Amino acid sequence: MPSQKALVRRPGPRLPEGLVTHLERTPVDVGRAFTQWEGYVGALRAHGWETVEVEPADDCPDAVFVEDAVVMFRNVALIARSGAESRRGETAAVEETVGRLGCSVNWIWEPGTLDGGDVLKIGDTVYVGQGGRTNGAGIRQLRAVFEPLGARIVAVPVSTVLHLKSAVTALPDGTVIGYAPLVDAPSLFPRFLPVPEEAGSHVVLLGGGRLLLSASAPKSAELFADLGYEPVLVDIGEFEKLEGCVTCLSVRLRELYV
Repeated sequence: MPSQKALVRRPGPRLPEGLVTHLERTPVDVGRAFTQWEGYVGALRAHGWETVEVEPADDCPDAVFVEDAVVMFRNVALIARSGAESRRGETAAVEETVGRLGCSVNWIWEPGTLDGGDVLKIGDTVYVGQGGRTNGAGIRQLRAVFEPLGARIVAVPVSTVLHLKSAVTALPDGTVIGYAPLVDAPSLFPRFLPVPEEAGSHVVLLGGGRLLLSASAPKSAELFADLGYEPVLVDIGEFEKLEGCVTCLSVRLRELYV
């Protein structure tokens, strides 16, 4: 079986200028951020993921959050069109990279807007957050691309956080996890488990029951360990100052091989 691939993109010198929507701006240390990014990439590699680095976009402060630029379903890549105009320059190199990897490429077109961070996939169910960065036209276009591939699309309201995956992600068994005060409609999910910290809402499934999550969520890590999972903690504190989380920093391409 081919190795699983993950797209990543190194942080640029303008990272401290990144957009902040729901947090008060605090200074970001670029050098420390790069060290943390290397630790994150190293954790992916250590657990069986081949990282593919997208060409840097140093003029785009938020480009390190590569998840927002593309949504994958099976071998189909949907190139996003952010509701934040300043982020739309991030997609060209991502499009080139996924095309080179053999993905079929589609696009979100005006007036649609979509950020990849608003898309949570659990099996063939695709939850899409509708809020600040993703609009109804974007969701309709995503539906038109992915439904013929067997996806079931569920729109979810997002009002208190930047993206849907700022509020919720999912465990390997499909249970949706989130910090309850920031989840608009937990009843939309068949199974919802509240976690004790906001940063505990975000996990990357590494395979084999291993969960990548932020070191700033130790209580959540303990909860996951009690459930039989293996937490893998990484320090991403500089990115959390910009509303980033562990999911934002990579795009997992496991869909290419299923």
